[in-house]
Formats: sequence, structure tokens, C-alpha cells
Amino acid sequence: MATFNFNVGVLGHVDSGKTSLSKALSTVESTASFDKNPQSRERGITLDLGFSSFSVDIPEHLREAAPQCPSLQYTLVDCPGHASLIRTIIGGAQIIDLMILVVDVVKGMQTQTAECLVIGEITCDHMIVVLNKVDLIPPEKREAQVEKMKKKMQKTLESTKFRGCPICAVAAKPGGPEGDGSESLGLSELISVLKDNTYLPKRESSGPFIFSVDHCFSIRGQGTVMTGTTLSGSVAINDTIEIPSMKVTKKVKSIQMFKKPVDSIMQGDRAGICVTQFDPKHLERGLICTPGALPTVYGGIVSVDKISYYKGPVNSKAKFHITSGHETVMGRVSFFGLYQDSSVENGRFNFDCDYVYQDELLGRGRGADEEGGAPVKQFAVIEYERPVTCPQHCLVIGSKLDTDIHAHMCRLAFHGRLLEGFPDPQYQGTVLPRVRVYKTKVREGLVERCNDEYTVIGKNLFKKETNIQNFAGMKVTLSSGEQGVIEGGFGQSGKVKIRIPEGVTPETYQKYGGGSKKKGAKAQETSSEHQPIKICLTFKRYMYDPDRKMKQT
Repeated sequence: MATFNFNVGVLGHVDSGKTSLSKALSTVESTASFDKNPQSRERGITLDLGFSSFSVDIPEHLREAAPQCPSLQYTLVDCPGHASLIRTIIGGAQIIDLMILVVDVVKGMQTQTAECLVIGEITCDHMIVVLNKVDLIPPEKREAQVEKMKKKMQKTLESTKFRGCPICAVAAKPGGPEGDGSESLGLSELISVLKDNTYLPKRESSGPFIFSVDHCFSIRGQGTVMTGTTLSGSVAINDTIEIPSMKVTKKVKSIQMFKKPVDSIMQGDRAGICVTQFDPKHLERGLICTPGALPTVYGGIVSVDKISYYKGPVNSKAKFHITSGHETVMGRVSFFGLYQDSSVENGRFNFDCDYVYQDELLGRGRGADEEGGAPVKQFAVIEYERPVTCPQHCLVIGSKLDTDIHAHMCRLAFHGRLLEGFPDPQYQGTVLPRVRVYKTKVREGLVERCNDEYTVIGKNLFKKETNIQNFAGMKVTLSSGEQGVIEGGFGQSGKVKIRIPEGVTPETYQKYGGGSKKKGAKAQETSSEHQPIKICLTFKRYMYDPDRKMKQT
């Protein structure tokens, strides 16, 4: 009989008791569970994703949906709370169906709790808040203090997608590490809430097989085992898989799910995959896949949203830690927006649209002044400092992980999806010229005089050294209302000859016309009395056009 597997991410601030909670809930430990790292044993904190599981009878509301599964297995993904390990958390959060946010009932929300909440909002739709360490509150004050903290948490969650989510109070390990082994408090209520909130996740066996490896080790006489979670597709014994970071392919020798051999696994399953003649030292964590399914990219186009908790500006040309799929590398970002809704079809970027360059990423509710409103969608071109192997359409998170962890500020700046990866290392010459991102440029000058009723001479519009011929044929507007076209340069000092097809107005001609040498002084006298007429030239310059061409609409 099949087992129905449901992945639960356990996230929260360092020392909030996530690992204790996972241990208290779990009956079956996997090889990767509870941090095999000796350093973490010494320091009492989790440095890695830990996996463990426990099984219950399938809840009533799921029986009809999964008739072939008598039992429900919860796989707990214990994500590290330590601030510097946020890239590990981001990796873990992408494989979960429901999130448990662990909060120290005495300390309440802390900086990393907020970051975990942000990651949860981006990656997950279902959450349970667990207020842990209730044993630290004296019994007579416990109920009142827990109630107060529940109200506080609900208020915090009001503006998030987890508004009104269940909140449970527990003591996973009464007395802490030195505890006397007293029984945990509130776990049966938590398991009951967990069962009520378990749903049938959408699992697809079609599409390429992508598997996130979190540990790799060898078993004598068997081969090398890679444990992890299936992100998409399925794989069976004797199928060929690729380790894209090393460009190596291997045949699947055997598969196990929590110590039981199986013939195949599909999306959502936790498993160990055994291959032969592969040194585990070469792959501690990463992705394996159907051969060719995971390209290596040097840059990409990402749809982006600003994370509202991030307080600083998110500027174009700045560098961020970019987590794409399961890899985090530095990358430079350039933002741009779209003002009519026609850009992303079937998750692909539309190269036929015009986009407006932005000096910074705008938060929700902040309008841009370019087209008289806020952009419908925002995007970024990301240029990675080193190539990244990641799935198309993977989650992308930009953060400032070098921010002081004691600064009490969210370090996650933006998130989105990779729409277009650039597998060509020469993408700046091959792909970027197709991306039509423009800046609007405005130049202003002044009318010096009218040559005749259909021609004016302008000054201060160009520098002496500008090649005015590049601007020939471009339209200009005079502040007096006339429309004109640049014919070319006039003399050597950067002046310009402008044709006015409809002719200048009599007023303009009276002010600036008939300027013969004799009347020069008089003309100057009268011109000082009137408001000068400005010449305005507006055009688009496309950022990635190798010829730096200028266009007018």
C-alpha cells in the first residue's frame, strides 16, 4: 500500500526550539536528520537542513482523495534559524507544502522570525504558528500570557496571506537542553491541528525529473546515496540521471523512501537514490535531473516584486546575493517596468514589448511617473558573477546577506521567477540587444532667431562636439506651440537649424525675425523684454542597443 507524503517546513529564529520540536514529533529519523554536523552538536544549533518523519492514520477528509493510502507520512524539514544560513532556508522552503513557524513565546517576533515569514509568504500558502517554550512561563500566568502572544501574532499576520492561521502553544523540550526529560506539552493538539490543515498537494509525475540533494554519502558494497526531495517529474530504477554541476550522467541502481525500497518516486517524495562509481565528496548539496533538464546560465531576466519589509532602496546597478533555485551567488541587477499588460505569456518573457528603465525597484502602491501611473509588472536583468545551474522558472530571491545580523532589519529585498536564462556566456552581445529597455531623454535649448518664416536657428540644444547629423529628422516642440524638425547643424558652435513645416507664428516671427546686422542692437533690446522660446527634444535611448540608437515615438 502507498504512503501519502506531506512536507512540512519548520522555520523560525535561532534558539526558538525548531529542532527540539522536530525531534519531539518524529518517530523515524532519516540519514539527514537533526544535523550530522559535529559543529552544530557542540553549539546546539542546526547548521543544515534536517529531515525526519512521523506517520499517522490518514485523516477523514483525505480518505476519499487518496483511497490507496492508509497512512499519512509527515516529512519535517528542519531549517536552520541562524541568520548566516538564510540561503539554506531558502533552499529548504521551496520543497514544503506547509510551514510551521516556531516562535519563542517569551521573546515573540524577532528579526529572523520576520525573514522566515517573508520566505514562507513567497514559497508556501499554508502555515501554522507554534508558540514554543510555554514551560518557561509560571503555570499561574501561562494561559494569560499565551493568549496575549496569540493576539499579538494574529495582528502581525493580518497584512500577510497567513491571516487567521492556526496558532498552537507547546513546550517541545521542557527545561531546555538540561531538562529532566519531562514529557512535551501540547504536541497532541499540534498534531491534531496539523492533520486538519493537511491537504492533497498537487503532484505531477510528468515533466523533467529534478531532485534537490541535501546529503550525499557512500555505503560500502552498495554505491553512493544521494538523499533529497523530488521537485518535479519522476524517476525509476535503471533511469539515467545527470549531475549538471559536474556534467556527469549515472544510472539509478536503487531507490529508498525512509528505509523502504521503492521502484520509482515522483514530485514531493523524500528519497535516497543510489548510484555507483561516484565520489560523494563531489556533491554535498545541489540538483540532479533528467539529462539536459537543468541549464547553466550566466544571467537572466526575472519578474520581480519588492519585499515590503526591506527598508533600504533597491537600486539598479547594485549587487545583491541572488538565490536562484538552490544556488546563491552575487549578481548585478537592472530594473525595468512594463506599462501595458502583455508581457509574460506561459511564463516566457516577451521580447517584442518596450520597457521603461527604472533607477530603482518600486514597492507596491508607489507609482512611477514615466507613463502617468505605476508599472503593471516589473522585471530585472540579472548578471551573475559566476554561472548558476538552476531550473527554468525557478524562484529567485535577492538579499543583502552581508547586512549586520544584529541590525534588526529584514535582509530580503526582492523575489520573483526566472523567465529567461542566458546559457550563452556572450549573452551581452547575443541576447541583451533583443531586450527593448529604454530611458527617456529630454534636451532643451533656446530659439536664437528666425532665419525666415519656416526656419529657426536654435542654440544650447547640443554641445559643440556633438555630431548633430545623428539627430537630423527628429521632431522638436517650441514652447510657443510650433512643431519642428531638425535639419542639421548651423555653423561650428553646436547651433542647429530647425524647419517649421507649418511656419512660425506671426508673434514669434515679430520677436525673432528680420534680425539684419543693422537692427542687431534693436533686436537684442526687444528680445530681452520677452520670455525666451524654449526648444524641447524628447527621444528614447535603448539601453542594450549596441548602436545606442535614438528613437522617437
